[in-house]
Amino acid sequence: MTEDLITTGTVAAAVGAALVAGLLFAFSTSVMPALRQRPAAEGISAMQAINSTILNPLFGIVFGGTMVLCLVLAVTAPFTTDESHATLRGIGSALYVVGVFVETMVVNVPMNDRLDAVDPASDEGASYWRTYLRQWTAWNHVRALLGTVAAVLLVVSLA
Repeated sequence: MTEDLITTGTVAAAVGAALVAGLLFAFSTSVMPALRQRPAAEGISAMQAINSTILNPLFGIVFGGTMVLCLVLAVTAPFTTDESHATLRGIGSALYVVGVFVETMVVNVPMNDRLDAVDPASDEGASYWRTYLRQWTAWNHVRALLGTVAAVLLVVSLA
């Protein structure tokens, strides 16, 4: 029964990590480059709207639920080393928790909060926007990559 729970949790975590990594990849490859092409006030306003819109129940379930599943899988992996690919499951889960969830909370969310506090039409807003685009996008690349690696490791751990 424990193995069935681990398998089910790993499948759900892999799907969640893949969905989140895909969203992050889309931001890195299309959303942020498109916003960079707009005047600062337009880009800031659009990102402020995105930041408030993404805070919805479905995103919360996928993003946060995947973190909870991955946390459980990472913590239990050392105790299931007799099972096939427990190490891959543990590493993949830990990558999602640290590389996607923790990074988001420590780096990207504070940057979003600061962006949400600026007036899009102000000089301060335009100045921060240039910094925000460069730093937020660079960190987002890291999240997208680590989320993808986490999803792959979780899938491979099921083989």
